[in-house]
Amino acid sequence: MILKIENGTFAYKKGSPLFSDVNFELNSGDIISILGPNGAGKTTMLRAIMGILPWSSGRSLLDNEDIKDLSPAKMWSKVSYVPQSHGIAGSYTILDSVLFGMTPKIGVFSSPGKEDIEHAESILDRLHLTKLSNRKCNELSGGELQMTLIARAMASDPGIIILDEPESNLDFKNQIIVLDTLTQLSAEGVGVLFNTHYPDHALRRSGKALLLDHGKVRFGATKEIITEENLADAFGVKAIIGRIETDSNQIDNVIPVSLLPNKSDTLEKEQPEDTETDTLASISIICSEFEESGKINTILHEYPDILFGRMGMPHRKRNVYLINVNLDGPKRRIEELSHRLSLLPSVSVKVTYVKEEEHL
Repeated sequence: MILKIENGTFAYKKGSPLFSDVNFELNSGDIISILGPNGAGKTTMLRAIMGILPWSSGRSLLDNEDIKDLSPAKMWSKVSYVPQSHGIAGSYTILDSVLFGMTPKIGVFSSPGKEDIEHAESILDRLHLTKLSNRKCNELSGGELQMTLIARAMASDPGIIILDEPESNLDFKNQIIVLDTLTQLSAEGVGVLFNTHYPDHALRRSGKALLLDHGKVRFGATKEIITEENLADAFGVKAIIGRIETDSNQIDNVIPVSLLPNKSDTLEKEQPEDTETDTLASISIICSEFEESGKINTILHEYPDILFGRMGMPHRKRNVYLINVNLDGPKRRIEELSHRLSLLPSVSVKVTYVKEEEHL
């Protein structure tokens, strides 16, 4: 399933466009994140993408069909939407709410059968909501309600799921549950599009990102969009993007440091120009799922210009695959490759760069 946005422009009435020339494509299995400061139009963009609000110009295509020409039944049988949670009026239970999400599959006037109930219960279990399944929705906390809305959206087995700040109101544990679920859905072939206030989450989960900056739209590979310079320009904040080492991975982390005096005072003045100097690096990969090894190969084949050596072997005792890749090329390309590999479930990735004084 493919969701394609062509030349999307949105303006309220006859005012200046909130954003314009939005172009991107979400394919099955992709995760795309949308970031931007408050008021930049992130929620409005999602609504325009889905046809809830009309584009001033441009269009949204779902498998080459204009969304505005699709019937609601056809549209919502393929796409699920998770809005920001602002409360639900009603006394139905969490389980009932998830079953309501299956309406596109079972019909408006049909009652859910045994298999439908089991499917709903499996989703609740996946999101760690089983113990709350009989709680009434109007008794839930904001975080519990947010998790319920996500479960309801998953119930119809959509080809594409669109989420508006899915981590809002959630504690650390539930943020991880939601983000892990989005990664798993992507691995199952679902296209995921989500707004977020967290650049860290975008870096760790999405392959591509769109950054809104009061009319300016940047889109591309996440590592190329979420940079210290772009964050400074969009948010007016000096931020440091660092890397945290864990036992199994290297994780990108974004730390806001201070406000910039004004929006035009970007970090470009503080950093030397990127001259794309080549460097040597080695990427170590441990894969615990056979299916993921095929995806690793597919990704590596896209980087023949920087890959000059590779060795892989299975460790049958633990049923894992160990791969070591040697690279020579621009650090930007190496970072892009390692980031894409790190997004694969069941894959641990670490990058080691040659010391500058040893680089002959």
